[in-house]
Amino acid sequence: MDLKNMKMTSKLVWLAVLITTVVTTGCATRSGCCTEHGGRCSMMSPMPFGTAPDGAPVKLYTLRNKNGMVVRIMNYGGIIQSIMVPDKNGKLGDVVLGYDNINEYLTNSPYFGALIGRYGNRIAKGRFTLDGVSYQLATNNVPNSLHGGVRGFDKVIWQAQPGCSDQGQTLKLTYVSHDGEEGYPGQLTVTALYTLTDDNAIRLDYTATCDRDTVLNLTQHSYFNLAGHGDILHDIVYINADKFTPVDSTLIPTGEIKPVDGTPFDFRTPTAVGARIGEDNEQLKFAGGYDQNWVVNHPMGELGLDARVTDPTTGRVLEVWSTEPGLQFYTGNFLNGTMTGKGGWVYQFRDALTMEPQHYPDSPNHPNFPTTELKPGEVYHNTILYRFSVK
Repeated sequence: MDLKNMKMTSKLVWLAVLITTVVTTGCATRSGCCTEHGGRCSMMSPMPFGTAPDGAPVKLYTLRNKNGMVVRIMNYGGIIQSIMVPDKNGKLGDVVLGYDNINEYLTNSPYFGALIGRYGNRIAKGRFTLDGVSYQLATNNVPNSLHGGVRGFDKVIWQAQPGCSDQGQTLKLTYVSHDGEEGYPGQLTVTALYTLTDDNAIRLDYTATCDRDTVLNLTQHSYFNLAGHGDILHDIVYINADKFTPVDSTLIPTGEIKPVDGTPFDFRTPTAVGARIGEDNEQLKFAGGYDQNWVVNHPMGELGLDARVTDPTTGRVLEVWSTEPGLQFYTGNFLNGTMTGKGGWVYQFRDALTMEPQHYPDSPNHPNFPTTELKPGEVYHNTILYRFSVK
């Protein structure tokens, strides 16, 4: 797509956003909107956002709450394209990285805002054994497999169904991953339900079933910048974890579970991202910053607080809650100035951070880690919640 067409696409998208705003404001700004519409949201019309490589239409869905918060999500990859939330002065700003057109997502995106599967994070050398059978996955992050392979859940079209619940506007996404897709066994049916609540939270509820033993580790990969621009080194981070899983030079867990005491990985006292990121520490050198898994303190399967991020300039606060046993904290170490994002912002080193609730990386190869196996007759559940506020 040439520059002229890219500009025209962006203009059309934002014109559609404006039209959607006019249509939805009457309902979305009133408490009890869902009740008034009998539990249905008929006003959320999707906007065209281009086409996928196979020619399938890509659509952008808009969720709003009574506070004016706006979230836009694609049926391609379940990607959160933007999150508009207020700062301490009530000014709305976009707090996630991404693009104004689908073409950039197709050609140059490090999983911006995407649903991740079948297996979030890394599997060593793309190999694991299940029920005595060895499986070989694509090594798309040499020498390992990363985020589901060459065409993971972040690169497929999900069936989308907008709606409403007693918690707020929703977008239900469904995808069927066939037996052998990206090397994984079994047919897997996955549902990802996004809900925008009236307390300014984005809730993601995953459910999945399979027809054959498989492994599964689903997460969400939004790149957050609570200031809306610039690096994230001044952000204050709290992580509710006493331990973490060290990695080797290829970012695969060694199998150890170590205490954070006395290390740069101790965020039990809120600390600026940049305070210790440059220390002479082997783990930090392996990752080029933070890119490890923390063992969160709340019980697996129960919704608990994983982390909190505070931007001292705008006053925006992000809390991360989940039912997962681990949290991957990543500081944009691979952003390198080669991606021009929304509004012409060239994304530089450490211009964003991610908080990815998950099972531990490479769990199929570490029997001492919580299992990621899913069997027929079982139902996989995973809840991730990103709640925004101001301080």
